[in-house]
This record gives sequence, C-alpha cells and structure tokens, in this order.
Amino acid sequence: MSGALGTPELDSFQNAIAQRLGLRFDDNRLTFLAEVLARRLEARRLSADTYLAALATELETSDELSALARELTVGETYFFRHADQFRALREVALPERLSARAASRSLRLLSAGCASGEEPYSLAILLRERGIEPGFEIAVQGVDLNPESLAKAARGLYSPWALRETPEDIRARWFTQEGRDFRLNKALQDSVRFDQHNLVLDAPSLLPSGCFDVIFCRNVLMYFTTEQATGIVTRLARALGAGGFLFLGHAETLRGLSHDFHLRHTHNTFYYQRRDEAQPYLPATEHLPLHAREEPAGPRAGTSNAWVAPWLETVERSSQRIRELTSGAAPSLGAAPWAGERDPSKGDLSQPLELLRTERFADALELMQQLSPTEKTDPAALLLRAALLTHQGQLNDAEVACHELLRLEDLNAGAHYLLALCCEKRDLGPAAIEHDRTAVYLDAGFAMPHLHLGLMARRRHDADVARHELRQALELLEREEAARLLLFGGGFSRGALLALCRSELANLKGNL
Repeated sequence: MSGALGTPELDSFQNAIAQRLGLRFDDNRLTFLAEVLARRLEARRLSADTYLAALATELETSDELSALARELTVGETYFFRHADQFRALREVALPERLSARAASRSLRLLSAGCASGEEPYSLAILLRERGIEPGFEIAVQGVDLNPESLAKAARGLYSPWALRETPEDIRARWFTQEGRDFRLNKALQDSVRFDQHNLVLDAPSLLPSGCFDVIFCRNVLMYFTTEQATGIVTRLARALGAGGFLFLGHAETLRGLSHDFHLRHTHNTFYYQRRDEAQPYLPATEHLPLHAREEPAGPRAGTSNAWVAPWLETVERSSQRIRELTSGAAPSLGAAPWAGERDPSKGDLSQPLELLRTERFADALELMQQLSPTEKTDPAALLLRAALLTHQGQLNDAEVACHELLRLEDLNAGAHYLLALCCEKRDLGPAAIEHDRTAVYLDAGFAMPHLHLGLMARRRHDADVARHELRQALELLEREEAARLLLFGGGFSRGALLALCRSELANLKGNL
C-alpha cells in the first residue's frame, strides 16, 4: 500500500507524468499531486516504489495512463469562452481561409485539448451562424487525452453554467432544455468528430500535413514541459495549411517555442497565423504604423500631445530627486539571457555593448558597421542596433531595424518595446500603447513596457491604469536581468528605475 509519501516519491511522480503524458505541474501543486498519487496507489494496491518504477519503465498499461489523464486534466470550460477570439475567428480568420480554400471548397477546424466538447461545438455553431456558401465541405474535429471528458462531449448534455456566455438566441436555436440541463442539437452534435489522443505523441494520420485551416489549442500548452510543448506546436504547425490560424489561451505564447507563425492582434486578442514564406511580413495588427506609412512627427490636426512625452525626457525630468536617492550607476552586463532572445554579450557584440553602457551610442553604431553582412542581419545585432538608434533619436532607422528584426522573429518583445518608444516620440500614442501591450503579451516578465505604459497613462490622467502598470513594473524590476536593463533602461540603474516607479506611484495619491 501507499505508506508515507515524501519528496523523492513526488519528484519521481512529477518526472513520470512529464515523460509519459507530457504534463507539467509546478511545485505549488505538490499537494494536489500527492493526493492523486495516493488515490492511484490505493486503486492499484501497489507500493509507491513498485508503481513509480512501472511508470518510469513504461510497463504500465494504457488504462493506467487514461486513469491518470482523468485525474490530472479535468478542466472547467464553457461555450464561447473568450468571445474576442471567436470574433477574430469570424471576422478575420474565416474570411481569409474561405478565400484560400476557394478551389478545394473545404474547411477544417481542430480543437486540440477539447475537454468536454464546449469549444469544438462552439466552433460548429459559429460556422452555421455565420453561414458558409453552398458547396463547401466543413469539418470540425476535437481531440483530448481524457476519455471521461470525451464521453461527456459525446452525450451533448450541458448545464446552464456551461452556457453562461452563450447568447439567448443562439441557445434557443441549438439547444433543447431537459430538466435543468440543455441538450445540443443532434445534427450539430453529429457534425463534430472526437478522437482520444495524447498531443505529446506524433500521429500523422490524425493530424495530416496541411490539413487544417484553424486550430484552437487554448490553455493546453501551459500544462506541458517546454520540450513537449515545442513538439506539440511543431506538429500543429505541420497540420495547418500555409496561412492557417492558431488560437492559444490568453496566458500562452509561442515565444521560445516556434518561429513558424506570424503574430496577429485584432479584436483585442492575440493569435497566430502560419507563415507562408512567399507572403510579405505581417505586422501583429493592422493598426500599427509601419515605417512605409508613418505619420508626420509633429502633432496631428485636432489632437493634443500633452499626455505624450518621450521616455528619456520623462526619466530626465524625474531624475533629480532619484539621483539623490541612488548612485545612478549604469547596470553591469551579466551573462543572463536578455529580452528572451540570444545573449548579445557574446561574440562581436561585446564591444558595442560596452559602449552602450558608457552611453557612447554613436561610437557603438560605428563599430557595428564593421560587422559582416551576415552578422548585421543576426537578430541579436539588429536589436542592439535598433536600441542604439532609438537612444540617438534616429527614429526612421530605428524603426527600419525593428521591422527588419520582426520579419525574422515576429515574437521579439524587445523590438516591439523599441517601436513603442519610437511611436511615442512621433506623437502616435495609441500605436505606442499597442506595441507595449504586444511586448507584455510576448514576455510577461519584461518590466520596461509596463513602466512605459504606466508613465503614458499617468500623463493622460488614467490613474487606474497608471497605478496597475507601475506596480507591475516595480515588481518585475526587482528581478529584471542586468543585460536587459542595459539594453532598455535608458542608462539608469535598477535602483533608479525602482525609485522612479515609487515616486510616480506616490504622485498618484495626489491630483492627476
């Protein structure tokens, strides 16, 4: 029987779950894992050593893996969850994919990690509500690891709570009340196919190459190890046709997992589009100004730029009091990764970085001109050059460098932050906010865009947003990497930036 469960047993259980199912659980869920392990030991009437050895050596049957899946992957969901993503699907993804599939007259959607069916059924309802021209073959498929969830999906019976975000008219058209619950329309239910599948495993027959037009894989990747998540995304990318769309959960990104997608941002939500190398670079959102269509640097007619002030000017105006509280020393360059990308302190970029540290921006740019053509187009070099140009106020060239970088790496948070600074200096406040928000989405631990958003909100007298963003910046700056502070901190130390946040938060207590 189970006996006492200690740290070694839980560590082994965590490792076995990661290896066999690809699921990842943080240390703050150890109590939950201990309860699951204790129940499985009781059910199998095995000692912890015997059970864990069987899992580790893959001697357990698929029945046990299914039992673990039921224990570990039960998740709460509901119809039309995150309506903004369904609006983006309806108004952006579907029109593009219907046009792309005009010759084949087929459209296929996948819900990967479909749980108890609410998501794929929502997709099926949306397709019918939108209306597809006659002659198109439509297919919606759901896959999940948990057999009990799939059984519930097959029943098609849902509680009122699962329909809490479903408009009344849609509920009336597609559901029939049975007691307190609601039965899904039989024809709609029959139109969705369900398969049990562990996304960690490759299954070309289930996910054939280029087959799908839209894949929803929301709040799934967060449960997997990085290695397993990378493999899953690779297989999903393969299964999408060129130009196909991938929707993740709001707290998930492809940063560090894949370079096979463009980032898109419309309808107040982020999502991804499968790269087609024959197509030009796509900005994350149609609303962000590209260098090729930039606006004049001065104020536009009928607008006020009173709330807009460049970041470096902001720091300078606030710095006198800060300098009295801190040494003001520039941050030293550590060996830690910066901006989530490659470390620019290595190789031929170490000297330009040292010049950046001493604020010799022009000298650093001149030194970078000596790089070979190949070295100049390396993403790390492009980001460093963009930062130097931004510090120099050479906005045209900085934007060009940022967009060149984003053509190579759509998910580079640092490039979006620098574009936010450029847009602010051009009196393009909404575009600056958009780029900052994109940087925050791509890298939740990036302090500087939060600080920038907070300062801009303070100037436009939006106290709630300013307070929220400055508090986020204050928390993140405490553990921000030194190399990233060097690149994006405007020459100010961690202590100076922390003092700036505290000073601005203190000012918010007064009148804005």
